[in-house]
Amino acid sequence: MENFEPTIIAFVCNWCTYTAADLAGTSRLFYPKNIRLIRVMCTGMVDPQYIIKAFLEGADSVLISGCHPGDCHYINGNYKARRRIKLLKEILPQFGFDPQRLRLTWIGASDGIQFAEIMRDLTLQMKALGPSQTKLKMVI
Repeated sequence: MENFEPTIIAFVCNWCTYTAADLAGTSRLFYPKNIRLIRVMCTGMVDPQYIIKAFLEGADSVLISGCHPGDCHYINGNYKARRRIKLLKEILPQFGFDPQRLRLTWIGASDGIQFAEIMRDLTLQMKALGPSQTKLKMVI
């Protein structure tokens, strides 16, 4: 397992987290290459079935990240996302997924350093957890 590199799917808000990721890149800040960013206009637009599909397709972790509550470009999208993720974490075990593999964060547009830190932290956490059970079942 020492060579294990987790696959992390990140649904990121166009207005804040994606901009922070761009800032991290232009600032030449290091963050792991195994993060796959999917830009969405708002975290409130991330349907729970996209998250479950990512897990079913073998993602080791799914991150949803957007504007800080109260700063949403679409007024209340991040509040919708927060409610959905809370409920989804409650039902993920019924599908056989560890709720620790789903994370919600708020990263503002000017937080490039925080973006890189969270990506490194998430990757280390997933390395410690090991590959997802779905990925192991796909290999067998």
